[in-house]
Amino acid sequence: MPRPSTDQLKDWQNYIERVPGVMLRKPVLKGSRLTVEFVLERLAQRARPEDLVRSHPPLTMEHVKAASGYARSLMC
Repeated sequence: MPRPSTDQLKDWQNYIERVPGVMLRKPVLKGSRLTVEFVLERLAQRARPEDLVRSHPPLTMEHVKAASGYARSLMC
């Protein structure tokens, strides 16, 4: 069964921040201490976005999409 794609947010900046003293200034999802790196690693391990959101409140689908958009922006 094909894995559902995760659409990427072009306005990922609204969902991701770097905060002094939080997670060694790694990019985190606003309103959480979850790093973009964590979300991307879980997606790479074939975790479903819906499962991430369910397992890690206050994570939202917009956060997951923003993490993907952030990664894409680094590659372009």
